[in-house]
Amino acid sequence: MADALPPPRMVSFRDGYAWRYQEGLIEQALILKLARYISGLRAAHVLLDHGLLQEQGVLQRTLDEIGEDVWFLALAITNGPRTERHDRFLEAFWAEEFDGAKQVVSMRRDTPKRSKIRAHIHNTLLPDNPSRAIENATTISSMYSGYVHAAAVHILEMYGGIPPHFHLDGMRDTPYFADHAYDIWNYYYRGILLAEVTAKAFGAAPVVRELREYGLIFERKSRRHFGAKERAEGVPSPPVE
Repeated sequence: MADALPPPRMVSFRDGYAWRYQEGLIEQALILKLARYISGLRAAHVLLDHGLLQEQGVLQRTLDEIGEDVWFLALAITNGPRTERHDRFLEAFWAEEFDGAKQVVSMRRDTPKRSKIRAHIHNTLLPDNPSRAIENATTISSMYSGYVHAAAVHILEMYGGIPPHFHLDGMRDTPYFADHAYDIWNYYYRGILLAEVTAKAFGAAPVVRELREYGLIFERKSRRHFGAKERAEGVPSPPVE
């Protein structure tokens, strides 16, 4: 999909050069957001492998917001129309902190509020009853914000054991590890959906079909219906292939 767009160009920047998209297309913004989601997902899995669950939670909060950004932008194409709120989002997204030389530009990104982005998504996708989905998304965001802002109850997940102590080198041997391993599946699955909605925005029907088929394979190989019984028995979640 990136190859279908005008590519980034090398431009002069401060004392050197940097890559920049010149056209500022909504499709280019989608590609950048999707690239960051995939990179962030890999980083979250590295943190999980080392038992750094607090930091995994921080990244998952980031992935939630990137995912919402992808849906918000894609819907401007697939379910239109593009609104003033989309224009504000893109203007803030493409804004630069430097003027291309050495001077810092005094600026404040006028990004639409997260609640407005979330409401646009669910009002568009679920016009008959968006409130439940908005409430769920807000609750998840609030829960993971505790990892971002280092709230006391979240940090105390690091404390325990015999004798009780802070697990500063990772939490693989704590009861929380299985929950975080189970949870990361959702972020892989959402990533497939984000790639699919991006392909739909690009009008790339063959890619949409391929991603849907891949999603079914992913569900089958990762045993999507791995349920509460196995979790209660302490069985770790299946690895993501």
